[in-house]
Amino acid sequence: MSKRRSLLTDDEIRISTKTTFVTTDEEALKLFYEECHLKNLRPHTIKYYRENLQSKRQPLVNMIERDIKLMILDMQERGLKTTTINTKLRALRCFFNFLYNNKHIKKNPMANVKLLKQRKEVVPSFSKEQVKLLFSLCDKRTFVGIRDYTIMLLMLDTAIRLNELVSIELADVKEHEIVIRETKTFFERVVPMSKKLKEQMDIWIKIRGNCHTDNLFINVDGDELKKRSIQNRIEHYAKLSGITNVRVSAHTFRHTSAKFFIQNGGNAFHLQQLLGHTSLEITKKYVNLWSKDVAESHKQFGALSNIF
Repeated sequence: MSKRRSLLTDDEIRISTKTTFVTTDEEALKLFYEECHLKNLRPHTIKYYRENLQSKRQPLVNMIERDIKLMILDMQERGLKTTTINTKLRALRCFFNFLYNNKHIKKNPMANVKLLKQRKEVVPSFSKEQVKLLFSLCDKRTFVGIRDYTIMLLMLDTAIRLNELVSIELADVKEHEIVIRETKTFFERVVPMSKKLKEQMDIWIKIRGNCHTDNLFINVDGDELKKRSIQNRIEHYAKLSGITNVRVSAHTFRHTSAKFFIQNGGNAFHLQQLLGHTSLEITKKYVNLWSKDVAESHKQFGALSNIF
């Protein structure tokens, strides 16, 4: 019988350290996506990972920190936006964190890699005149027009996300509030309805009538209204409006709702709850951009205002 080697084989190391190192991307990605499903992540989130966890240069599981940095330089040279690069880096960070924390890789190549710094961009929003124009384009003599008008009022009044909107069911609409269940953070929240929205919601529910779906918003066939259908309708009103200086989209309604809320005197804590943000830091960008009458407040409360 031959003498044993001093160094352990990879398989023996796995046994001794209770690790399960992966050697192929196929194996690593399979484990990662299984974890995503076990965490009950949204299909949209899993799709985001699938689109960004692709490497044509070399296997992901063999990457080291230097490879990640070279990849960043390559994306910059190809003219990719900072937002696009950071989107990919976030996916890689989650992927490698999972592998490292579960002892599937020896070293985390993303441990010391930071996201690129981004300039604070101006958040696009509608003016009051543009909002009134979009509302006026809904033909309230038609089923679709009443529905679209209600949807736009809802987006502006509550600042909800499009994914949240399409998931609202009839039973979620209460007396003066709406329960948002399909949230990005998985925490249900309640958004209040203004008097105007409440009146319009009552009108819509009566016109909606009974149908074979519980969804609040339906199409002309009585089926649930899909996200893509709402996007198409918004694009339709965008063309009719002739608005060109800002993108007409559901997310712009959300930004505009936050802007009007701050400009009308709302505070950051209430806005955070309305938007469904987990961190106040995210909400602060709206406050910094649109806090009402900063110059006027400075005249009244500035350090020198009561000295001379």
